[in-house]
Amino acid sequence: MAPTSTHPAVFDGHNDTVLSLERTGRSFFERSPEGHIDLPRARAGGLGGGIFAVYIRDPIAVDPQRLDTVMNIYGDERTWPEPMPLEYAQSMALNLLGRLLRVANASDGQVAVVRAAADLQHCLDRGIFAMLLHFEGAEPLDPDGHALEAFYAAGVRSVGLTHSRRNRYCQGVPFKFPSTPDLGPGLTDEGRVLVRQLNARRVMIDLSHLNEQGFWDVAKLSTAPLVATHSNAHALSATPRNLTDRQLDAIRDSGGVAGLNFHVGFLRRDGGRDANTPLATMVDHVAYMVERMGIDHVAMGSDFDGATMPADLGDAAGLPKLVRALEERGFTGEDLRKLLHGNWVRVLRETWGA
Repeated sequence: MAPTSTHPAVFDGHNDTVLSLERTGRSFFERSPEGHIDLPRARAGGLGGGIFAVYIRDPIAVDPQRLDTVMNIYGDERTWPEPMPLEYAQSMALNLLGRLLRVANASDGQVAVVRAAADLQHCLDRGIFAMLLHFEGAEPLDPDGHALEAFYAAGVRSVGLTHSRRNRYCQGVPFKFPSTPDLGPGLTDEGRVLVRQLNARRVMIDLSHLNEQGFWDVAKLSTAPLVATHSNAHALSATPRNLTDRQLDAIRDSGGVAGLNFHVGFLRRDGGRDANTPLATMVDHVAYMVERMGIDHVAMGSDFDGATMPADLGDAAGLPKLVRALEERGFTGEDLRKLLHGNWVRVLRETWGA
């Protein structure tokens, strides 16, 4: 089935759809009033694929689909849970990865797990929905690197070092506003080893959620382009989840990419979770980042199924509205293609080497 939208296909840098599928029991192949992504809504909106995050819930009762719960637990580093046991994280990761692989296997060729940039471009060109497997938090990985080999074989090609919590490798930023991202220590010794392991395996390292000192530690160590899959401009919304001008510059200078996060709390100057946020606010962040970094270093990173979307956008089916807003601001032709998927294909090719 070909997409019904006429704009260039969107490849999205981040979603939490597998958690939504697990929580609701809905089918990926049927249009649902719940969540933000399923295959019919993706087709309607021209969403050609995305980075599907495996996020491991803490053993305490935390529902990542309820922002009030998440914000309360992760809003202050003093309330963060202790780092989770490795065995628990690996068990949860296997369950969620299995769900994603089952979607692809049951799709009759409509969905494919991509393991190379050439595969991604092939899917986008032919209307096959592309699914890139990602860990949002390195908790399932052991310091010796054995689990990385197994998860790589299963298709994992991207790892975010942490969520908004601490683990054995590094520390994230809490959900507080306003705040600088310069909160807490950088990478641990094991974190530095992990960066080298991911580089050697040519797995993309995602810096979203990582605190600023950790960001700079990765920037010094990593041989790959710097990537923040779903983070905006701190100058426009002063949440620590967003990137300072210096961080944006570093991503640009490395040849990397930052993906626009659609969550209203990371878009608004007041940090509020008000769905009545105009699409123009999203485009403001794109325009700012493009002016600072250049058109080759900005992409999409929605946070679908894990955040509050602007009401005018709604879900994946609403992507043509965002595209029109980008066009009205002057992003057309090749520039638009780069924003919607071209920059992701490029940075993945440079990171993966294929």
